[in-house]
Amino acid sequence: MARVVRFHQVGGPEVLRVEEVEVPAPRKGEVQISIKALGLNRAESMFRNGQYLEEPKLPARLGYEAAGTVAAVGQDVQGFKVGDAVSTIPSFSLNDYGLYGELANAPVHAVTHHPASLSWAEAAAVWMQYLTAYGALIDIGKLTKGDTILIPAASSSVGLAAIQIANRVGAVPVALTRGKSKRQALLDAGAAHVIATDEQDLVKEVLGITGGKGARVVFDPVGGPTFAKLAQATARLGILFLRCAQPGADATSPVRRPGQVGHDSRLRDDGDHERSGASGTGEDVRE
Repeated sequence: MARVVRFHQVGGPEVLRVEEVEVPAPRKGEVQISIKALGLNRAESMFRNGQYLEEPKLPARLGYEAAGTVAAVGQDVQGFKVGDAVSTIPSFSLNDYGLYGELANAPVHAVTHHPASLSWAEAAAVWMQYLTAYGALIDIGKLTKGDTILIPAASSSVGLAAIQIANRVGAVPVALTRGKSKRQALLDAGAAHVIATDEQDLVKEVLGITGGKGARVVFDPVGGPTFAKLAQATARLGILFLRCAQPGADATSPVRRPGQVGHDSRLRDDGDHERSGASGTGEDVRE
């Protein structure tokens, strides 16, 4: 028996229960991990509230990110042995696996060795933000040298990861934050420019930085009213990512009314759908 965290109804943190359950032996292609540390992220909160990409199958578990030692390995698992220090990559359904607990099984494709220089907490907390940023900016957005990227909520974990990745490929990270109090911290973190959106004209500042062209990539975590301004600050044929939008946030209006945009643009959301809008057509196309 092991203590694990489950919930039997959707809702806030109060629905979580610590329960004693029998964790089965790992099946073919699975690794069983003795958990030392957990990572927490917004996706899990949305899943618990019934607002994520899939509905939880109750009773449900949580946990994408964890670090610990291998307790057992299933059939056909290679490259891992009992006692290995490992962490998990968030690449599975929470309806299939959950890592909040003392002991948990995970699919072998989502388990990796991590450097000994990382603490358990660091190893558990490092994966989600970098994969989120890398998948959007590099795998899909093809961010490259000289591209300007707008990063709202730049002081968040994913925002800081996006700044680092942009610098890694020679792009120009423009950090957006509400006020000027975080300006120096964001510059120290690698931002090439910082715009305080409550105090500066977002569109004017971006066009000034880019010589009137606009940013080729926008990486927005919120949606809502500011998204229209972000669209106006996007370059022709630029790409706008909306990731993990807050429930009720409306990010489609600038695309449905392309006169606000004034040029071709694309909107990618974290459900892996793509909408295209072209000035003068009024189209809202889901591909």
